[in-house]
Amino acid sequence: MLTANDISIRDPFILPVPEEHAYYLFGTTGAFESPEHTKLPCFRAYRTEDLVNFEEPAVVFKGNPDFWATRDFWAPEVHKIGGRYYMFASFKSDNACRGTQILVCDTPAGTYQPITETPVTPRDWECLDGTYYQDDEGNPWIVFCHEWLQIHNGTICAMPLTNDLTQAAGDPTVLFHAADAPCAPKGRENYVTDGPFVFRMEHGKLGMLWSTGIPGTGYAQLLATSDHGILGPWKQAEDPVFISDGGHGMLFTTFESQRMLTLHSPNSYPEHPRFFPIEERDGTLYIKQ
Repeated sequence: MLTANDISIRDPFILPVPEEHAYYLFGTTGAFESPEHTKLPCFRAYRTEDLVNFEEPAVVFKGNPDFWATRDFWAPEVHKIGGRYYMFASFKSDNACRGTQILVCDTPAGTYQPITETPVTPRDWECLDGTYYQDDEGNPWIVFCHEWLQIHNGTICAMPLTNDLTQAAGDPTVLFHAADAPCAPKGRENYVTDGPFVFRMEHGKLGMLWSTGIPGTGYAQLLATSDHGILGPWKQAEDPVFISDGGHGMLFTTFESQRMLTLHSPNSYPEHPRFFPIEERDGTLYIKQ
């Protein structure tokens, strides 16, 4: 068995599976060595029943010559939708923009298969960290980052999807820019948006976790809120949720009904998954002391 300190992973995502009374940890991990001793980018999953002891990882998706992407297999997250498990993950190749593609499997443990040949995000945009959101009318959305590498002041966007999740059902809408964060320094050339995760707060408003870098403290976990649905307007919380060089977080609820934040920290090798009980007070989130 492994502990969290034994696991080197970025962009951790926890999927609770009540049928197994277990959790699956997904995230950005290393390559898979094929029987021919070639390195293939892949995603792995770690199963745990207590968030303390983790089973050895299983490969749940790996690159192959027929798949368009060749590198940067990043930030997989898995959502149960209509009885199946859908993975939203970022991919890149040397001759194509980075994008979020959607994969599916009948079980959380894989193996996941792409539902389309190409990403669902705009193909001429450098996009990453797509996440799933279903609005109050049951309509599916993808929320993702338009990357700072292409536009300098990175954005977080929302785009409606068709019900089968295979294509866009409308144009992307910019929700906010990285420089909108109160903690963002002024006058920089580049501002980073990473890791959006949308959730419902206690009093009905929407919350969104997202991450950026802050000079002097490193990677940080931020919060934005909306009183009017996914298209906002979004208001940035004054203070980061976590500022000690960690981020790309998400929230989940344990089988004991405790809401938890997981993120990776530090933001350089070896990164580890961290778990914090979280509470909501006065319209924002706090790590329980």
